[in-house]
Amino acid sequence: MSQDPERDDVTASATASASASAPASASAHYSGSSLSVRWVQGFPSQNVHFVNDQTICYPSGNFVIFINLETKKKTVLQCINGIVGVMATNVPSEVVAFSDRRFKPVIYIYSFPSLTRKNKLKGDILLDYTLLCFSYCGTYLASYSSLPEFELALWNWEASAILCKKSNPGMDVSQMSFNPMNWHQMCLSSSSAMSVWTIERSNQEHHFRIRSVKLPLEDATFLNEPDMLFPTTLPKDLIYGPVLPLSAIAGLVGEEAETFRPKDDIYPLLHPTMHCWTPSSDLYVGCEEGHLLMINTETLKVTVLQKAEEFPLPDGAPLINPLTLVYQKDGILASGIDGVIYSFIIKDSKYQVKTFLEFDGPVTHLVFSPSYKMLLIQTDKGSVYIYTFGAEMPLDKLLDACDGKVQAVSFITPGTKYFLTLTSSGEVSTVSLEDCNCTSRIFLKTQATALACSPSSPTAAVGTVDGYVYFLNILDVESPQMIHQAFLSQSPVKIVTYDQRGIFLLVGTEEGNIFVIDARPSKSFQIFGFTETGKDILQISTVSVMESDVVEVLVLYPLPDMGRSRLEYFTLPVMLPEVVPENFSDERGRLKDDLTHKYLYEVEHTLSSAVLGFTGSKIFGFCSQVPYICSYVMPVKEHTGVLVLKPHQKVQSKQYGSGTIYLSSHGLWLMTIAKCGILCIRDMFSMETFVRCRSHSHQGRGIQNMKMSLDGQHILVNGKDDNTLVCLKWKRLGANIASEIFEHSRPLVLHLSQTVESESVYLALSRESTNEQQEETTESQKHLNSDSSEEEAVIDHKMIPWIQQKMEEAIKKEVRIFSPRRKEIKRGIKELAQVIAMMMEENEKVDIIAKLDEQEFCLDADELERLHDECEEEVAKIRKDVEMHNLAQSYLTELIKEECWNSMAVKGRALKCFHIPYVVDNFPMKERTEEELQELSKVMQQKKTEIECLKLRKEIVEVQATTTIAKKHHEEEEEEEEDEERTIKTTSLPNYLLGSLSTDFGADTSLLTSQLDLHSREEKINQIILLKDIIYNIKRNFNSEFDAAYKQKEIEIARVKEKNVRIAEIISDLELEETVWQPVFEDSEKPERALVVEDDEISFKKYIAPWQRAKIKEVVSTYEMERLQQARISDERQRGLMDMMGGVLEVKKEDILRMVIPQPPFMAKADALWSEDERKQFKEYEKKVKELNEERDKYRKSLEAELKKLQNSIQESTQNFDDHLKRLFERRVKAEMVINQEELKINNIIFSLLLDEELSSREQFLNNYLLKKQEEKTKTAEAIQKAREDLDVFKEHHDMLVAEDKILDRSFKKEFSDILGHQVDVLYKLFKRRPRVHKQKTQADVTSLVPYGERPGSAKLNKENLAQLMKSMDELDNINNMPEGLDPSVWEHFCSTRRAKVENEYKVKQKAACLLEMTTFLRKRMEEDDVVHHEIEKVFHELIRLQDEKVRFQVNLTVQILLKQGQVELENFQLMLEYSDAILINKNIIEDLNSVIRTQGQKKVASMMESKEVHKGIYQIEWEHKKMEMEMEDLNQRAWDIEMLFFSRDRQKYLNEPNYENVIAIQIGIMEQTISVIDKTHKKNVENCKKLLKKLGKYSNQKDVANYTLSCNLREELVAVSERQDICNEIGSKLTCEKIARERYDNQLKQQKLLNISKQQAEQISILQAEVERLRMKTFPALIPM
Repeated sequence: MSQDPERDDVTASATASASASAPASASAHYSGSSLSVRWVQGFPSQNVHFVNDQTICYPSGNFVIFINLETKKKTVLQCINGIVGVMATNVPSEVVAFSDRRFKPVIYIYSFPSLTRKNKLKGDILLDYTLLCFSYCGTYLASYSSLPEFELALWNWEASAILCKKSNPGMDVSQMSFNPMNWHQMCLSSSSAMSVWTIERSNQEHHFRIRSVKLPLEDATFLNEPDMLFPTTLPKDLIYGPVLPLSAIAGLVGEEAETFRPKDDIYPLLHPTMHCWTPSSDLYVGCEEGHLLMINTETLKVTVLQKAEEFPLPDGAPLINPLTLVYQKDGILASGIDGVIYSFIIKDSKYQVKTFLEFDGPVTHLVFSPSYKMLLIQTDKGSVYIYTFGAEMPLDKLLDACDGKVQAVSFITPGTKYFLTLTSSGEVSTVSLEDCNCTSRIFLKTQATALACSPSSPTAAVGTVDGYVYFLNILDVESPQMIHQAFLSQSPVKIVTYDQRGIFLLVGTEEGNIFVIDARPSKSFQIFGFTETGKDILQISTVSVMESDVVEVLVLYPLPDMGRSRLEYFTLPVMLPEVVPENFSDERGRLKDDLTHKYLYEVEHTLSSAVLGFTGSKIFGFCSQVPYICSYVMPVKEHTGVLVLKPHQKVQSKQYGSGTIYLSSHGLWLMTIAKCGILCIRDMFSMETFVRCRSHSHQGRGIQNMKMSLDGQHILVNGKDDNTLVCLKWKRLGANIASEIFEHSRPLVLHLSQTVESESVYLALSRESTNEQQEETTESQKHLNSDSSEEEAVIDHKMIPWIQQKMEEAIKKEVRIFSPRRKEIKRGIKELAQVIAMMMEENEKVDIIAKLDEQEFCLDADELERLHDECEEEVAKIRKDVEMHNLAQSYLTELIKEECWNSMAVKGRALKCFHIPYVVDNFPMKERTEEELQELSKVMQQKKTEIECLKLRKEIVEVQATTTIAKKHHEEEEEEEEDEERTIKTTSLPNYLLGSLSTDFGADTSLLTSQLDLHSREEKINQIILLKDIIYNIKRNFNSEFDAAYKQKEIEIARVKEKNVRIAEIISDLELEETVWQPVFEDSEKPERALVVEDDEISFKKYIAPWQRAKIKEVVSTYEMERLQQARISDERQRGLMDMMGGVLEVKKEDILRMVIPQPPFMAKADALWSEDERKQFKEYEKKVKELNEERDKYRKSLEAELKKLQNSIQESTQNFDDHLKRLFERRVKAEMVINQEELKINNIIFSLLLDEELSSREQFLNNYLLKKQEEKTKTAEAIQKAREDLDVFKEHHDMLVAEDKILDRSFKKEFSDILGHQVDVLYKLFKRRPRVHKQKTQADVTSLVPYGERPGSAKLNKENLAQLMKSMDELDNINNMPEGLDPSVWEHFCSTRRAKVENEYKVKQKAACLLEMTTFLRKRMEEDDVVHHEIEKVFHELIRLQDEKVRFQVNLTVQILLKQGQVELENFQLMLEYSDAILINKNIIEDLNSVIRTQGQKKVASMMESKEVHKGIYQIEWEHKKMEMEMEDLNQRAWDIEMLFFSRDRQKYLNEPNYENVIAIQIGIMEQTISVIDKTHKKNVENCKKLLKKLGKYSNQKDVANYTLSCNLREELVAVSERQDICNEIGSKLTCEKIARERYDNQLKQQKLLNISKQQAEQISILQAEVERLRMKTFPALIPM
């Protein structure tokens, strides 16, 4: 590789060398050989750029391709360091900048058209540059990097220096651009944010200033976000303390607190996609949502542009989603995903949309040429169009991109004119080898995988994913045709290759089948058969030399399980096409092994590629895991099985990654490609590299494949991911090497040309016949619709793969051969089935003992076993799933049980009453941990210590008091004892101040701190611990009472159970139908029942295994035998007892009710037939019956009394228990109330602790923020100081230049004092004369097209202007312009003086512009310093306010007071919540005062009632008096009216007119008509008024909204003004006055010092000027006129 530092990274042209010299150890035979790039074909994946008005460029792989738009000529610039990253161009300077993608990337600057490197920019970036952008004017280049820096850098690319840089972490910028009118402005946009960057310059120092644009919401509305750092609108809470910002509540104290927003407060914003600049330095921004924005870069005001009129969009889309924007006059051009370019005409805040152009696919990039005469249009596929404004054919297709990525390339034999390319989508292109122009294309409309051109005929084969091989006729390269297709198998085709003589086509599929096909189209591409190999075939290599009668084939595939690779070698005889098909393949299409002579080999390591050598039976392999290329020698002897090959020769490849090895056409070169992107050509014998060429890079995953022509002069290299095709040619090739390959290729080409000619004739004839058939088909389709439908059916018919057809044919043949035997077997099976069916019927009729199972009749034992195994597997699977489900449920049960039951020291249970619906629950409690107990003991010990210390302090104070008064010692001791008792009593606070009734439950509150004394954090935490202990003790005390009640209920139930036994006996004796009430515990009272599952709760029958069933059956039979024996014994005893004693051993008293006296037998006869003895016996029988009935009645009454007594005792005992439980229930309610009171106190304390933490977090954040701002203040102060110093120094230089310029002007006449006065005047006029610098005039049409007009010049243009000015000065210095009579030497001196004056003026002008920039820079730094100072003051004010609130919060405590219910209830809660002056006093004082007030109030009310009655009588009398006066006035008025009664004409008319009613009716009708007309008019007026009121209402609502907005703003402004006035009044007034006075005093001192210095310097300057003038006059020669 070249070691030249200027060319170590990039090669600057297409003809530059792409290789390095051969290794020192290579043979001299190949010395001096090298390759160069002939051309590069690639389509743009990034944006295309203009270099000048006639040239575009774009990156492709390792190259930058330049295209001349007029000549369509391509020029290539290669990057040796790898793939080209991002690229940018600068039109005025005609330079190109691009980056590489290696570690620590570099930016290269190249000039065009010389393509020489001007600079190399090295920065601190580690991974990659994502954006590059040139400023239009000036030597500035901006670069943006991605992870991990996210850094924007501004370069001076001429000086290779970074002027300034700024990191912007986390911002992934998608577009970056300079303002074309002002290089000081840049815009960076991403999908979520936009920012405007301003570059501020002070002499040689540059500085970035960032301003972020606030984007609207997704609905194009704007959101007014409040200030989250220093909010001014937070509500005031007078009860719960200060309300703090959300960041303080979240506990954030670092930088994240500045940008913290809750999730609910984050609203989706618009997503910018593209932006462009306007001549007025505004920005147009297109968004994903379809909105168009206009941004004022000075104020950052965002305006959402609206449509002036509706524009119909495709697919009913409401808005356009632009992918790219370019600015034109009065609007923009935008393109979207719909493939349409729209023209937006923008006026004010509205725009109109028109369709400009339409394309098939999405347009991703638009750019105007520098003259704006052409528009470049780039699609997503990479096609490039040029639209020329004003041309006859405005749209020109410059680049027609391929449809998909290039998969394979292949030379059309002999490989000197054309080659084919194949894309993944199935597009086959014919490309010229000379200029890389696409001649023709054919679309297969399917995904393709492999391509190969036949050496023996003008055909090509294409393999596809669906298993097809398509054969193309490429006889006419301008119109290729598909002539045949072969559906080999359903497995995708992976490899397609021809042998060197073009006899066979070998097709390898992913399944591992290799099909052998006749390569000649005249034989219709006959399929000879296939051979089976391993899956994932990597390579198929062939050797077919002219001297041999066989074609050798080598197949490589991996063995991943063994970590090895296998090689299969077989041969194909050349005479195979002439052999009968049955002789070389079997019925299923497999090639016979005795014909192919297949041998298997293995290597001990994995190979990624292997080829077969032409001579010596050598195999060359490329190792995939180690960087070596090995050669293997195949043994001469035949062998069977697999033979392991050992490496014969091993050479280090010096290429990394998996690679592929190829063999040249003459078999003497090995060509290797790898993932590194380097092509190496090696000598086959020594395997040493003599040519290396890096055409691709590892960033694009290296080279995918390569092809070499038959003559070896052309090499095509295709990249894997960069979609770049490179054509290499020999730059230097030795004569011996050229002759070798020529000698081999010439006879081969001559041999192939004969076959090609014969096959070409066949293809030409078939092409003509195909064309005729197509014409006939077209005509028939026009006349017959039925025929066309039949053709469509044939086209839609799905073909069967060839391998499947062979399989079906073989099966049909086998079926035809064995059909008689098959029928015989079927008949035998049918008879056997009938016999078995008869046997099964007989089996059903026999006894159970002799009956066989159905499985015994299954003849297919294997099938039965298989079904049995499947069932067992399914059962095992289901059982496993059930077991896992049960295990999960058991685990969940254990977790719940452990958490809610086992961990509880006291289990939760309930207790119910017997008769009333009362339920009492206990308190479930967990055992306190050791840490909690230790913490509790520590707090209690601390509190006891504090109490003892307090007692000791009081004792010390009292002892000191006793020393002063010794006489009252005994009295003071008594007082001490009383005080001690009083302190002990007062340690337990009263309930109303304690805040709870915990003392009623025996809780010890003596250690609690008073609620009025809880100030410190430690006291609050200790109080929480003590309160939790009180709650624990309350629960424990109640639980002890609950346990006692629970035990009592158990005793009561046991007693009831005992009594119920007797009650049941009595009820059975009395034969009553009553039920016995038996109380039991419910599940809530015994919750442990839920953890135990009883047998009666299981509804499903338990599964018992067969072996368990036998065992249970055996146990049950034994138990039944014993039971029968015992029953038999007991039965004998019972029968004897019944016979002897009536079934009982003694007669019990309970049996009286069941005793029956037997009737004498004679009672069956009639009474008249009885004898005397019988009558006596009857009387005795009646007496005994009477006595028995009396005894029975007595006993029944005693049993009833006993039953009632037992029931009453049960009722009484259960009622007593219910009363006790009712009291316990009330106790439970009170305990819960007390616990809630204590928990409320704990919550209040926790809230105060939380608020204290929030205040601390806020204070810490403010301190951190203050430190940050103080650091910024320090930096801004340093920047101001440095800028001021630089300004002072620069100002001194500027003043010196101005002074020198004035001296030159003033000393002009002195220098020319020796000549005549009129000549001096003429020369002075010429001295003041300046040449006119002629600006380069642009054409009028160009000026009218370019929307940005003339743009400000750069430093380079300034230098050019100076050079042009000096050139114009040469015209003025011409001798022809010399005045008459002037000495030429004087003229020369004058010209040099004038030239010096002009140069000095130019320098002064430049210095003045730079001085203005530096002054502006200093002013902005001072403004930044003022802003930081204002923020620091704001933080100080916030800290003071926060500290006041913190102190106020610590003093104002939340106290819980216990009040009696009913005394403080109010209907309306309208009390004041400000209790700053409130105090706590005893309620007895208030009650006494209220009683006094109530007594005095009653007295006052009584006196007021008396006064009220008196006033009431007075008012009543006055009212009666007024009433009489008014009646008198009414009577007088009525009398006057009667006297003055007026007799009108109407009354006269009424008396005189006979039909007065008709007259009145007519008048009424007229008046009704008049009233109707008036009503209509009134309704119209009312409607008009309503409309007017509605309009006024709308206008009023608008004004109300505006007034409300203004009032809100006014309120905020008033608050801000008041706050600032308070700050100024409290802090700033005095300090400001003192500061102003101090500054004035310092300024006066400085002014005085500067005046003194200026006076001294003026005196020195005058002295020096006089001395200079004297010396000049002394040395200046006298000019005497001739």
